[in-house]
Amino acid sequence: MLYMICATDVADSLEKRLAARPAHLERLNALKDAGRLAMAGPFPAVDSPDPGPAGFTGSLVVAEFDSLEAAQAWADADPYIEAGVYESVVVKPYKRVLP
Repeated sequence: MLYMICATDVADSLEKRLAARPAHLERLNALKDAGRLAMAGPFPAVDSPDPGPAGFTGSLVVAEFDSLEAAQAWADADPYIEAGVYESVVVKPYKRVLP
């Protein structure tokens, strides 16, 4: 089943994000390579695909996991958690309707 992982960043997270980004992307690429990643990306802090120094306000991941507990465990192990990027993380089941 698909699960939505929606994270909100702490204020001024950009430097922490950049430092932890390679490890964060490595985990996302592993999901992608396993055919389990539906989508992933950050929320720009300003209305621009490249927010520059404004940074980001959070992230969204939609991926397939065996259970809500497995999705939560994966989210809890994100390098952004350890780096102090995320203030909060919400994990919920997700049902794709379109496309």
